[in-house]
Amino acid sequence: MSAVSRQNLRFTRVRLENWRNFKAVEVELAQRVFLVGPNASGKSNFLDVFRFLRDLGAIGGGLQAAVDRRGGVSRIRSLAARRQPDVSIAVSVGSDDDPDRWTYELSFTQDAKRRALLKRERVTHRGREIHARPRDEDESDPERRTQTSLEQVNVNREFRELADFFASVRYLHIVPQLIREPDRSAGRPKDPFGGDFLEQVGTTPKKKRDSYLRQILKVAKVAVPQLQELRPEPDNRGAWHLKGRYQHWRPQGAWQTEQDLSDGTLRLFGLLWAVLEEGGPLLLEEPELSLHPEVVRRIPEMLFRLQRRSGRQILISTHSPELLAGEGIGLHETLLLITEAEGTSVKPASAFEEIRLLLAGGLTLPEAVIPKTSPRNLEQLALFPG
Repeated sequence: MSAVSRQNLRFTRVRLENWRNFKAVEVELAQRVFLVGPNASGKSNFLDVFRFLRDLGAIGGGLQAAVDRRGGVSRIRSLAARRQPDVSIAVSVGSDDDPDRWTYELSFTQDAKRRALLKRERVTHRGREIHARPRDEDESDPERRTQTSLEQVNVNREFRELADFFASVRYLHIVPQLIREPDRSAGRPKDPFGGDFLEQVGTTPKKKRDSYLRQILKVAKVAVPQLQELRPEPDNRGAWHLKGRYQHWRPQGAWQTEQDLSDGTLRLFGLLWAVLEEGGPLLLEEPELSLHPEVVRRIPEMLFRLQRRSGRQILISTHSPELLAGEGIGLHETLLLITEAEGTSVKPASAFEEIRLLLAGGLTLPEAVIPKTSPRNLEQLALFPG
């Protein structure tokens, strides 16, 4: 599947059973999604569903590898699972005009050897079932159930568009120190923590790279107004560096490299570059870290402007009232994670009448939403002995 066709697809719905914090969840997904909830409510675990689907068909991946990376079935399975211990994931993939172009359903448990064991796999295309398991041959040869059809290129031909879409998912949680010390992440292409970010910039074809950097500079100057120019340069070892020219008392300004740039500036550059890249859904963890609150307020606007060019779906986890205060965030884009006795529930903010009434009464989105997801008995923290 081409990059262009991938960009026209997104996750439109997800249903989970016994996945980590979530005993039973079903929710629709917009082109832009903001996940809001207290610590340990499952924001990262919710995003990990899409990473798991990517890992199923990735090179060196597959069901066993994807489960093992997460510590085994027993670590994935919700503690609330009792009568129905299978872990189940179901997603719809499509667009606004064609929300159910594809659906993929997967259920698995573990066998006596503690390996992941497929219980059910189903693929539909616009409502027509084109693949389903288990089959007779799965029953006669249980080893077949240690693999999904999604990961087998000799089987997934009819739905390879879906497999390619899953493979295009990217997770990003930039650690600025890894950008400054890329040797720590050597050999990890598309490092989710940004270790190869400068290598990505430097090796991108010049015409595309210059276009990206122009757009990033235009947007980033809102947050860093003294920034005048951006350019990548290799050193004598061939390692790439990102140089920025800042307005200064000297007529030519002052040049700085990634060693001099602040953590927030590096995170912002990496974030904007990722949004511009061609690819599938982008998963972002707390992009507000290290940034000034007034800059954070502009992140949704920045993302929206760049997202119109790339077409990427973006799913963001956040604790930040400032980020949610950004203009144009809809209630249907905001998913609330609420901890309950039997796991975490996930609902769009539009499902809560009290939130709609508070907004109608003049409150801002964060003022209406954040208290709904705040931990219970939070005031007791002040009683902690010194």
